Amino acid sequence: MHRTIPIPDLQQSFREVLEEVKNEHVPYVLTDDSRPEAVLVPYDEFLKFQRFREAEILARFDELWARIGKQNAEISEQEIDEDIATACSERSQQ
Repeated sequence: MHRTIPIPDLQQSFREVLEEVKNEHVPYVLTDDSRPEAVLVPYDEFLKFQRFREAEILARFDELWARIGKQNAEISEQEIDEDIATACSERSQQ
């Protein structure tokens, strides 16, 4: 379960809140005018979140790569070579 603390209150009790986050693994939602703005979490939780985000990004990349492969499955090596030659020719004329 998390706790919520206004940013001005955090400034007054930072050491206590930090100890609670570190030792009891209690996340704190920091608010500014009652709006959530940030979260203090233990470092190991942050690392888990980062790994999750990286895995999600890699999965999306794999999906995109598969989709590109599927869309380009009908294109021959010769067509690719011709497209590259055309692009190089157009580039050298600029």
